[in-house]
Amino acid sequence: MTTDAQRTADAGLIVAFLNTYDTETDADSIADQASWEAWSASHDLPPAGAVATALTVRDGLRAVAAGDAPATELTIPVAAGLVDGRPRTVPLDAAGAILLASVRLADAGDWPRIKLCAAETCRWAFLDESRNRSRSWCSMDVCGNRAKARSFRSRARRNID
Repeated sequence: MTTDAQRTADAGLIVAFLNTYDTETDADSIADQASWEAWSASHDLPPAGAVATALTVRDGLRAVAAGDAPATELTIPVAAGLVDGRPRTVPLDAAGAILLASVRLADAGDWPRIKLCAAETCRWAFLDESRNRSRSWCSMDVCGNRAKARSFRSRARRNID
């Protein structure tokens, strides 16, 4: 059974991982093996494994968060073991740890709360903690405000004409 603390940690890890790619600036903070290893270590994950696998996992999870089908199917090996006196699934590398966190969120019914910002220029990942799961933007102060201002200006122009 997943605890609230585990769900929060899993969601935070997934959001941080998805945001290693910034669509606004086209910056990728895990583009090479060294940066992937550094990112994995900074998040206390198992050894990094291949960066190509990490990029495929990230692209797949971003697609799923956007409501799309991933471009490719991917299976990551995991091990079963006894950890802290309980049977557990054990990731063999960092990508496996991220996918296991995703599985735990999905099993808890919380995966739909992982979203990408509706602003096409942003697409930043965030955790929707709204009661009715209706949040659309990473930040109401930035992307939400821009969208609402555009909508207001558009309505105002139509009313003038």
